[in-house]
Amino acid sequence: MGIDLGTQSVRCLVVDATGRVLGSGSAGLPEVRDGVEHTQHPDDWWEAVVAAVRGAGEEVAAAGTTLGVVRAVAVDATSGTVALLDRAGAAIGPALMYDDARATGETERAADAARELGLEGPTAALARAMWLLGRDDAPAGAQVAHQADVITRRLVGSPVPTDTSTSLKSGVDPVAVAWPAGLLDAAGVDRAALPDVVLPGTVLGTVGAQAARETGLPRGTEVVAGMTDGCASQLGAGVVGVGDWNSVLGTTLVLKGVTAARLVDPAGVVYSHRSSDGSWLPGGASSVGAGLVSRDFGGADLDDLSRAAERVLPTPVLRYPLVSPGERFPFRAPDARDLVLGEPADEAEAFAALLQGAAYAERLCLDLLDSLGAPLDGDVVVTGGASANEVWTQLRADVLGRPLHRVRLAEPALGMAVLARGRGSDLGTAAAEMVERVAVVEPRRDTGGRPAEDHVAGYRRLVDELEGRGWLPADLAAHARRRSEG
Repeated sequence: MGIDLGTQSVRCLVVDATGRVLGSGSAGLPEVRDGVEHTQHPDDWWEAVVAAVRGAGEEVAAAGTTLGVVRAVAVDATSGTVALLDRAGAAIGPALMYDDARATGETERAADAARELGLEGPTAALARAMWLLGRDDAPAGAQVAHQADVITRRLVGSPVPTDTSTSLKSGVDPVAVAWPAGLLDAAGVDRAALPDVVLPGTVLGTVGAQAARETGLPRGTEVVAGMTDGCASQLGAGVVGVGDWNSVLGTTLVLKGVTAARLVDPAGVVYSHRSSDGSWLPGGASSVGAGLVSRDFGGADLDDLSRAAERVLPTPVLRYPLVSPGERFPFRAPDARDLVLGEPADEAEAFAALLQGAAYAERLCLDLLDSLGAPLDGDVVVTGGASANEVWTQLRADVLGRPLHRVRLAEPALGMAVLARGRGSDLGTAAAEMVERVAVVEPRRDTGGRPAEDHVAGYRRLVDELEGRGWLPADLAAHARRRSEG
């Protein structure tokens, strides 16, 4: 069983060893947004998990069996969401979600401390933990718990460790699988307020009596340490081999892959999670994406518009389509804004510029990864809502000059089912048997059999413009130009 805690809902899948879904369930999650504040209550997480698991159980029962078939369960959740619990495990008020921005002073202190100690990992969630622990109503002995930790503790019925993926943004050291003492001291956080740390895929315990009564899961079912939602999506796409990459084009663009060694990025744009099999999962999240489609073309027939856009590609109208202000991957530029160069002749060309711009951003992400020494010789699996657009996916294959693979079902809950079954050395086998590839989109070739070069000039123009505005570092711009020369 895989359980995925998203921002708006919980999703649960019961999957057999071949990837066949035996049952699924889901439940919505209430949230509160007020300016920079974004909260959810941990009790609501558990209630939604119970509802989703019971919903999956109903489907399993309709097929003639029970949740007794479940041998192990793993949980993923949003990255950087933290809550405060008392000694008994009860929530002390709402949790701070991954984008709650109240801990501004704590964010600066945590980042400064990490830099002074030469630590590479992110610390945004540590700052939220500092903010929660510093509240006047935080009782003595209060415990910090990440979103997934809250659920695994409720499943087991007692305190459990966190995993290195879930806690990466809290400053954990994924190499040592431990909290850096110097960082906690500098941040003013008592080590006793934080859970122990294990690798993803570690058995945390088994489902206890209370959770069994509430969810319908059999008592004694193994509870396995999970990962963040982004890593879960990657496993759900079957991307577990060194050199393979998962490009997720949804509201924004997320690129995650697999390396044998930890990928070090001095700029801090790319950071790496540690997988259960000893490999590393580097990646980053851009602010470019398909979120602009609904905003700019909400009333259009997208199938017709895509076909019309295909007829004008490549377009000289260049766009770097930022969904929101600021860019974070493949370069860090807080002042970057949605960029359009040229005047589209009509709606079709405006749409073409958006599709093309996202594909160029995707290529720049791969250029950055190549500059850091990441292996790019494996497969690229495309997921996310935009991967269903045939024109857009073909364009992306053409711009990247490489085949793009599609899978039948790609979602975080499936990734957690893969992890629950194949933790450690069997992860590759589990992914191969449980994730089904259904199509390959090949790049269009020229008469010599090479990938078409139609987009090279436009890509270079965009690189030049991004560098000229001071957004794109000169060394990355130069590397991108060299790679575009073949």
